[in-house]
Amino acid sequence: MWRGVERRFNIYAPQMAVRRHIPWYLRWGMVLPFVFASVLLAWWAYDNGLEFAGFHRSKAEQELSRLRDQVAKLQVDNAHLNDQITQYERRIQIDQATTQATSDQLKSLSDENVKLQEDLVFFQNLTATGGKEGELGVHRLTLERDTIPGEYHLRMLLVQSGQRAKMFSGSYQLAATAVENKQSATYVFPKDESENPQFKLSFRYYRRIEQSIQLPADAQLVSVQVRIFEQGVTEPKVRQSVNLTNQGANDVQ
Repeated sequence: MWRGVERRFNIYAPQMAVRRHIPWYLRWGMVLPFVFASVLLAWWAYDNGLEFAGFHRSKAEQELSRLRDQVAKLQVDNAHLNDQITQYERRIQIDQATTQATSDQLKSLSDENVKLQEDLVFFQNLTATGGKEGELGVHRLTLERDTIPGEYHLRMLLVQSGQRAKMFSGSYQLAATAVENKQSATYVFPKDESENPQFKLSFRYYRRIEQSIQLPADAQLVSVQVRIFEQGVTEPKVRQSVNLTNQGANDVQ
């Protein structure tokens, strides 16, 4: 132990140095300029390296600005083109609708023309064959099934022969014979003719009639009899029956 103390305080003991204390902010004040200088030197070297490699920052910024302007212009042009496309699509839709309407109208006129030609031939033949003055007949009587279950559509042409035929006034009635629940049933249209002005008749030479009737959905239609009544007469002047496939003969009273 004594030897350790003696070694610590004799001439061979380690020397001690005394230094002046420097505050931390002075230390940082001396270090920071070197740090900033190093960063600036590195940035200068990096920038000069880019310039040396052919990359010019100012030109790149100009090119970037030009590209941004071009993108903005293209976006405006794109919006304008989209508006034009929308307008053209609307015009195309209008043109298609107009074309479809014109086509439907032409088809309707063509069908009407064919129908008028058929009527012309029919009346020419009817005039050629002649008949009793004022004789009433039911022609072109057809019966078709409509798309709605239990609904049927009837067409007929009433003709009064003679060049000096008098005005015919009266009404007509439809008697439908059907099978329902395996039993025969009769449906009369209208039940009371006085309450249905659409069944009234008033014509001199001819009258085209189209009429729909509605039966129960489970009823199977067999035939329809057309009855023509003269005003003030309870018995029908003409009877004619038709079914879904063929037509019957006149029964003139």
